[in-house]
Amino acid sequence: MQNFINEERMEPRKRSSSDRVKDFKEIYEIFTKEDASIQADRCIQCGDPFCHSKCPLHNYIPFWLKSTSAMHRELSFNLSNESNPFPEITGRICPHDRLCEGDCTLNDGHGAITIGAIETFISEEGFKKGLKPSFPGITTKKRVAIIGAGPAGMACATYLLRAGIAVSLYDRQNKAGGLLTYGIPGFKLDKEVVSRRMLWLQDAGARLHVNTHVGKDISFDEVAHNHDALFLAIGAEAPRKANIANENASGVFSAIDFLRAIQKKLFNESYDKKYEVKGKHVVVVGGGDTAMDCLRSSIREGAKSVTCLYRRDKFNMPGSKKEFKNAIEEGAEFVFNVMPKEILVNSEGAVIGIDMHKTMLGSKDASCRQCVEIVKGGDFRVDADIIIFALGFSPTVPSFLAENGIEVNKSGCIVVGNDYQTSKMGVYAGGDCKRGSDLVVTAAKEGKEAALHIIKKLLG
Repeated sequence: MQNFINEERMEPRKRSSSDRVKDFKEIYEIFTKEDASIQADRCIQCGDPFCHSKCPLHNYIPFWLKSTSAMHRELSFNLSNESNPFPEITGRICPHDRLCEGDCTLNDGHGAITIGAIETFISEEGFKKGLKPSFPGITTKKRVAIIGAGPAGMACATYLLRAGIAVSLYDRQNKAGGLLTYGIPGFKLDKEVVSRRMLWLQDAGARLHVNTHVGKDISFDEVAHNHDALFLAIGAEAPRKANIANENASGVFSAIDFLRAIQKKLFNESYDKKYEVKGKHVVVVGGGDTAMDCLRSSIREGAKSVTCLYRRDKFNMPGSKKEFKNAIEEGAEFVFNVMPKEILVNSEGAVIGIDMHKTMLGSKDASCRQCVEIVKGGDFRVDADIIIFALGFSPTVPSFLAENGIEVNKSGCIVVGNDYQTSKMGVYAGGDCKRGSDLVVTAAKEGKEAALHIIKKLLG
């Protein structure tokens, strides 16, 4: 170990930008055994590992780095899967530069260990050798319903099944996975990776009900009556608005609707063709990873031009640095320090452009982030056929919440106690519906923690 002096940080190889924009396949290659071992051997095995502390799941990172360096494949696999319900997914899509790699001790001068790529390698190498997550089978008479088969729901199901508790997952889409399936593009996360993990949950005893919208296709009361506890993992899909003129015009889309439509198209499912952008000038407003997903998807869909408009500078973008870099490599253009003023439409109400304010960063707010200030006289126009807003999401609030006395706060987030239980006894909640839109790994953490509380309640 501690070979960081002789070996530099190594990024996983990726396909050329000219090649990868032709399809939605993953752009990164999986590390070879040698590369994974060499990179893991750079770890200095900190006494107080910041990578472990910064990870929402508190993954056993130094331990599986050490075993990877020593080429103990099965031990690495077991350690990785113990604390994480789907390490092959978080290894691909976590913003590692803001989490584990961002707090790696070597990040100060030597370059952080490529933790995410090694995490992906450990799983995929294990799968090739026939390793699978271990489950005991259904060993209790307890049954839990999970409404929403996205990251939080899948995580909760994983730990309930490990305790031998029967699980029923309900999801309104054609396929399970939530935003893992319909929100995150395939060039970041191959959909077979998600379906493979879901199949293992089904093999472990989970019952999956897709195309089943609780509150419409089946009543909440019926689900509750047939289970000993419920976990709400319904996500947050209500797009945040810019609150400007004409934002409901033809040609203005929310990021989630746009990304879901593209994925449905790739699945050969029914989709609305209004979301097709081939030959059009596309503008994306926002600076997070979802904005990068929209930019890069538009390029693959054949947009004539793709431009990102963001209110701060590039150093203050909330998204992952590697996603920003990938978007630039693939042909996206960026305009910083601008804020939308008004959407411009023609006589038929269709988008023709957007008026923007120039902005500057001013004094810091309570969170120590600089406030955005409008520069007087700096307005300008950007021509566009399609405008996609990627400003984040708020929880949707289905009617069955109020009907069952399940409390939500003023933002629409479900209110829970320290044990993730809602104001209705026996009903728990976690993930984006509980805290607002956040990271996949955060949703996984809350699904896991909620499962442990449910297990304690049901089994003692």
